Amino acid sequence: MGKGKETNSKGWRSNKWFRAAIPALLLHCSIGTVYCWSIFSQEIADYIGFSKGATEWAFSFAIFFLGMSAAFLGNVVEKDIHKSSLLATICFSAGMAGTGFFIYYGGSHQGSMLSLLGIYVCYGFIMGVGLGTGYLSPVKTLMLWFEDRKGLATGLAVAGFGAAKAIASPIMQAMLENLGEGGIYKMFLILAVVYFAMMFVGHLLLKKPEGWHEPKTKEKGQSMMAVIKSKPVSNYIGIWLMFYINITCGLALISQEKMIVKCIGLAGAVGVISTVSAVFNAGGRLGFSAWADMMKDRNTIYKLIFILSIAFTGAVILTGGIKNGNGNMALTALVLCLIFVVNAGYGGGFSNVPTLLSDHYGMSNISAIHGLTLSAWGFAGLTGNQMASWIVNHFGSPVEIGHELADGTVEMITVNPTGYQTVLYATIVLYIVSMVICLLLVKPTDKALEAKAKRR
Repeated sequence: MGKGKETNSKGWRSNKWFRAAIPALLLHCSIGTVYCWSIFSQEIADYIGFSKGATEWAFSFAIFFLGMSAAFLGNVVEKDIHKSSLLATICFSAGMAGTGFFIYYGGSHQGSMLSLLGIYVCYGFIMGVGLGTGYLSPVKTLMLWFEDRKGLATGLAVAGFGAAKAIASPIMQAMLENLGEGGIYKMFLILAVVYFAMMFVGHLLLKKPEGWHEPKTKEKGQSMMAVIKSKPVSNYIGIWLMFYINITCGLALISQEKMIVKCIGLAGAVGVISTVSAVFNAGGRLGFSAWADMMKDRNTIYKLIFILSIAFTGAVILTGGIKNGNGNMALTALVLCLIFVVNAGYGGGFSNVPTLLSDHYGMSNISAIHGLTLSAWGFAGLTGNQMASWIVNHFGSPVEIGHELADGTVEMITVNPTGYQTVLYATIVLYIVSMVICLLLVKPTDKALEAKAKRR
């Protein structure tokens, strides 16, 4: 009997799902809720007495510090995933609780700069550090446990990051509606406790395979930069740039998604479309990365992502889909397809980066190199949605369109279809640039070259 129990215990302790996949999902499904910002950003602004534009910087700072903490703490993750996952748990939940406190303070001190700065520090910096370390911590562990299906494994975890918005958005919306006065700060305090519990369990379960040791290769013992220089430096620059551009274009469209949907006459379906686009985001993370496992060169996935993005963006530009979509079912469907394709490609770009890097540079320093590459995410967080906002504010002019409510009355909504249409001109140019980079700078891996030689 005792022996059976011991075997059972060893079974789950050495099971890749319990030691890698489940903890990765617990961590990523928690930190991925950073993308729920649009659900409550207006409520925060109204409650503390600032404009929505002023509070929007909290989200931009969160994404920036996500990238910067991943870049600078990648070596910490490389050395000890338990320290890094615990740091992520503490920072993310403390940042969320701190955000709740400063929202509460701002409610009783309307217009206080202290409340706004407190939200910047807590949601932007402290949560940002939790995001960066929490995002990185499970990735290498997953690739070690799922050595033959690295893309599937990382895609599964990163899909949790993308799916978090779809799961948490209706819960947050319900909390805001049912927690009464001050529901916005109460929601943050409650969720801080919930996410601490989820992430702490993930931290306890996360473990590298028993008996696994760093391989004795020429890369081991070298600095991260030395490993990067083992290939032409232009190769790494190409990966960084195409990752940065894909995120910038994705954020430019996703940040305006709600208003674009209203432009094409679907104001009543904004919530449903937001959930569906989040599903495509998560599906792209899992689907594209699992598909890449069957390819000799994972860079092929990026070529597919950019081709699809260019094709659908070009189609909406040529038809004036956003400007002319209201009342035209074919154009409405085309604009929705663009939103879903960009979401899928945005997610797929994330999930394929660590495996693409491992194919080029090996596993020895993958957490550190992946962390450095995530700095592209940080910079894109400052440029993507800000670029789109600037274009919308400087091109076109606001117009009013009618939206029929459930009771039959018509509500007038102010939108700028020309401005949102103009955003696509910027994104298609960037997608074309990234396609050129993908083709010219990112060289095939040794495995891909060997396969090509065999075919000849």
